[in-house]
Amino acid sequence: MAKKSNEVWVFVEQHDGKPADVSFELLTKGNKLAGQLKGPLKAVVIGHDIKGLARETFKYGAHEALVIDDRSLEHYRTMPYSRIMSELVAEHRPRIVLFGATIVGRDLAPRVASYTVSGLTADCTELQISDVRYLKQDYSDLLLQIRPAFGGNIIATIITPDNPVQMATVREGVMEKAPLKTARQGKLTEIPYQPDGVDEIIRIIERHREDSKVNLKGAPIIVAGGYGMGSKESFQLIHDLADLLGGEVAGSRAAVDAGFVPPVRQVGQTGVTVRPKLYIACGISGAIQHRAGMQDSQKIIAINTDPEAPIFGVCHYGIVGDAVKIIPTFMEAYRHKLK
Repeated sequence: MAKKSNEVWVFVEQHDGKPADVSFELLTKGNKLAGQLKGPLKAVVIGHDIKGLARETFKYGAHEALVIDDRSLEHYRTMPYSRIMSELVAEHRPRIVLFGATIVGRDLAPRVASYTVSGLTADCTELQISDVRYLKQDYSDLLLQIRPAFGGNIIATIITPDNPVQMATVREGVMEKAPLKTARQGKLTEIPYQPDGVDEIIRIIERHREDSKVNLKGAPIIVAGGYGMGSKESFQLIHDLADLLGGEVAGSRAAVDAGFVPPVRQVGQTGVTVRPKLYIACGISGAIQHRAGMQDSQKIIAINTDPEAPIFGVCHYGIVGDAVKIIPTFMEAYRHKLK
C-alpha cells in the first residue's frame, strides 16, 4: 500500500498580482494543519510576474511555492487554471488542498476534485485534523471539514475517508491571517507552462472588476443591529451610531431577512466573519450562527431587552434595555465626552 501523503497545499488566488486575503488566511491555517501532519505546506501560485507574491507566501508558513508564470495566465480563466491545478494534484497527490470560497475558488475547486476523484467540501468555516472511527474502521489524520448546513441551522462535520486527497473551500474571514514572526526560507519551484489547445476555448474579451464598497472584515469598529430594532426606521439609529464612531454598519440574518439591512452587511455563519476592535450588538439575541461570525471581536458591547439573551454570554459589556431608547443616550454621552 502506497504511503499516504502528508502535504498541505493552498491555491493562492490573485488579481492583477494582488493576493486575495483568504489565501493568506488559508496559509496560516494550512501551516497549523501541516504541523499536525508533520508535513510541508506548499503554495500554488498561477499568473504572470508573480514571483514576488510567491515569496510572500513564505511569511505565512509556506515551505515551498509552486509557480506557474506566463503572460497568458495573467488573469484567471477556467480552462488553463483548472487543467494546470488538476495535473499538479494528480501527479503529486497532496493530502489536503485548500481554496478560498470565492468566485474563483468555487469555479476551480470542483473541477480539480472531479478530475482527480478527490473529496471536496464547500464553504467550510473550520478545519481540523483528527483520528476518526467510521463504520467500524479506524482512519488516522482525517481532515474534518466543518460547515453550516440547512440554512445555517446545524453545524455539519464532513469527512472523506475513502479519498487520498481531501479538498475544501473556506469562507473569507473565518480563519485568522497571521504572518510568522520570521519568514521561512522557502523554496521557489518554477513549473513551465505547457499550453494546450483547450486553454483557448474561452478567451477574455473585456474585463471589468469593481471592489466591494463594504469592507466589514477590515473595519475596526462595527455597529450591528438585529430584528430587535423593530423597524427599518429604528434601524437608522445603527447608521447614526456607526457614523458617530467612524464604524461600519452590520446586521444579523434576521435583520437582513426583515429588510433592515442589505445582505452584503450580514454577519454570521451565512454572512461575513469579523474580528473588529469593537463590536456593538444592538437588538441581537445572539443565536449560535451569529455568534460564530463575531465572537472573536476584541471588545463586544451588547444591548438587548432579554437578560437571558445568548449574546450576553460572549459580550464584555452588557446593557439590558431597549436599544431604540439606549442608543440615543449612548450617542449623547459620547458627544459629551468629545467636548
